[in-house]
Amino acid sequence: MPRGGYARKRLWRWLANPLRRREDVAEAWIVLAVWTVFTVGGTAAGMVTARAADDAFARQRAERQPVTALVVRGVPATATVPRGTSGRLMTSVRWTAPDGSTRTGRTLVDTGTTAGSPVTVWQDGHGRLSPAPPTSTQAAVESGVLGTASAAALAGLVFGAGAAAKWRLDRRRLDAWGREWSLVEPGWGHRTP
Repeated sequence: MPRGGYARKRLWRWLANPLRRREDVAEAWIVLAVWTVFTVGGTAAGMVTARAADDAFARQRAERQPVTALVVRGVPATATVPRGTSGRLMTSVRWTAPDGSTRTGRTLVDTGTTAGSPVTVWQDGHGRLSPAPPTSTQAAVESGVLGTASAAALAGLVFGAGAAAKWRLDRRRLDAWGREWSLVEPGWGHRTP
């Protein structure tokens, strides 16, 4: 291919050409818009989502505090544990909230834990039981995954809209070709009745 031939081939819709139609120019603009929104918007959406998730996880780490609770009802060592729970079952525990009041709630403890045994639970600023906040490493990974997912979701929407617009342009081109063919075809030869 001659020098610059590849670029001319890829950019033919932008160059002056007697065969170029309005739909070709519209398609070129649509492709440019899709790729621009994908690169700029996808990057922005991913970064904003990752930052918001990271801030939320940091807030959770700041608000939630570990506290020692006492097991109210023990869990026998021979208790049947459902698959996937890694030998832990729900039971009642009692702890002291930040305001000094005694609270009772349910949390997972290891099988074989007896009544009165101390366990560490997490509480929020109001003294309610809450899950342990993610570590900074877990938060970074989850923030990255959420940012990537938001960028992918935006990409799906943008490419879907671009494909729908391109399909509509293709339909217009086919209709125009059909109209032109119906004008030209009768002069091309014999028609059999």
